Amino acid sequence: MMSIDGLHRFLVEFQKEDKATREDAQKIVDSVKHFHRKGLNLEGFFKYLFADINPPLASLGVHHDMNAPLSHYFIHTGHNSYLTGNQLSSDCSDVPIINALKRGVRVIELDIWPNSTKDDVDVLHGRTLTTPVELIKCLTSIKEYAFVASEYPVVITLEDHLTPDLQAKVAEMVTQTFGDILFSPGSECLKEFPSPESLKGRIIISTKPPKEYLEAKEVKENENDPERVKASDEEAWGKEVPDLLKDDYKNDLGEEDEEDLDDDGDKSQHALAPEYKRLIAIHAGKPKGGLEECLRVDPDKVRRLSMSEQQLEKAAITHGKEIVRFTQRNILRVYPRGTRFDSSNYNPLIGWMHGAQMVAFNMQGYGRSLWLMHGMFKANGGCGYLKKPDFLLNPNKVFDPNVKL
Repeated sequence: MMSIDGLHRFLVEFQKEDKATREDAQKIVDSVKHFHRKGLNLEGFFKYLFADINPPLASLGVHHDMNAPLSHYFIHTGHNSYLTGNQLSSDCSDVPIINALKRGVRVIELDIWPNSTKDDVDVLHGRTLTTPVELIKCLTSIKEYAFVASEYPVVITLEDHLTPDLQAKVAEMVTQTFGDILFSPGSECLKEFPSPESLKGRIIISTKPPKEYLEAKEVKENENDPERVKASDEEAWGKEVPDLLKDDYKNDLGEEDEEDLDDDGDKSQHALAPEYKRLIAIHAGKPKGGLEECLRVDPDKVRRLSMSEQQLEKAAITHGKEIVRFTQRNILRVYPRGTRFDSSNYNPLIGWMHGAQMVAFNMQGYGRSLWLMHGMFKANGGCGYLKKPDFLLNPNKVFDPNVKL
């Protein structure tokens, strides 16, 4: 027989239900019908173990250490969070954003473009048939639903296609919408990311610091020359991995790398919207040069780097350890390749095993990868932040994902 006291001890010591009382133990005994009132025999104990009263995943609430820098956590991340369906022709709306936030997603991505009359800002998937939604509507919904599922910070990643005057307008909208809950450390890059604990209830903006619009546009036009893209890309990133290629390579670079143009051009600084630059807490950008340059760790500042799923697969073959080292201090965001028109997703494990914090998923999609993502972030009370395992964070012995263990 297991007595009531024995069962109580089992709940506390083995089931880790710290708050369980002797009364809870009695309830369990009572619920396992037609067994002894004073305790459980073996058959009764097994009946309890397999009953609904003992779910396979106990909700321990938030139990990870939340005081480390943001770069020490996997973060529940959405991709093109405003799309209601496919990537080419679905409506843009704030509804999928609300649904994602209710689910505990902590990173919302918005692509911002001038509206048709060039005097306001829309959110849409550029150069596709998606119908736009006003930026202000998305921001208002984010404010309303940001902390329904979790009190930990929400990051808004902006893919910015605006002129400086519209950037200034965005700065005003963001400031007015979020007010005091906006975390903006000023125009300088952070030396280290703050912790999720210290940022509870805050909204964080992440994008590349703005540049002169024309310069960005000029680079964009060069990027649109597929031959040129392919050559420069192979120099920087190495040859494509076999079987990943098919004919979608052209798209892989086209869509989102514009977010990652180099952000150090001095001559461009005169056209900035300074109030917009001050809002950016997590600076994004892809430095000029090859992979080594992209993964260089700067001891004086931290940043965010974006790679497509294919770029990560290529980089992982030759630079696995360097990626892990980079993600100990900096944030790596991985996004679906441009040809996933149906809003499907990829295997998130390659990003996670290299320490990538923001493995961005089409949350309006479907399928096994998305189930894996939902399951992963059920942990830690569903708060959207999971502490990375220590072996990914050890600076003295950097984990090599390619080693057979």
